[in-house]
Amino acid sequence: MASETHSTRERLIGAAARLFQERGYASTGLNDVLAAARAPKGSLYHHFPDGKEGLAVAAAALASERFLATICKDASDSGDATQMIARFASRLAGWLEQSGFKLGCPVATLTLEQAAVSDRLASTLSAAFSSWQDALAARLKADGISEHRSGELALLALCAIEGALVLARAKRSAAPVMEVAGTLGALFAREA
Repeated sequence: MASETHSTRERLIGAAARLFQERGYASTGLNDVLAAARAPKGSLYHHFPDGKEGLAVAAAALASERFLATICKDASDSGDATQMIARFASRLAGWLEQSGFKLGCPVATLTLEQAAVSDRLASTLSAAFSSWQDALAARLKADGISEHRSGELALLALCAIEGALVLARAKRSAAPVMEVAGTLGALFAREA
């Protein structure tokens, strides 16, 4: 019974993460999450007594962990930050295209909609972005860039990539993501 309960909770979180990424917080109803998770109605409040906000916090944490794992994998599989950003951008572009440009950053929509409304969710979202920035900075630092400059460049990269994902969805083209990655890669190469 415990593994079934755990499985239901995981399905709820995974479904919410996908729906929030695609539709946003306001456009995702709890019934939508229950249907996507194939979960009984009472299970949502059993696992998330604080309702949609608690579910959103868990979904944002899961999405953040998955995205961070991708960044870390691309960083470890690349010879330098320039290769890493090219690999990462290619992966993002592929995800965008495969989703028909419905799925951008896994936490951006939640951030835009809810960070000013929910302190608890804002804290989770801020931690997500910080962890991604730290992973990018670590890759840059491994290339011999100073700690301070690595942090600056990682913030720039994160902001540029986030903006490129938004533009890519609006234009229904992965070109902004790839162009930003090219610019960042050239900058990283000059800095190393």
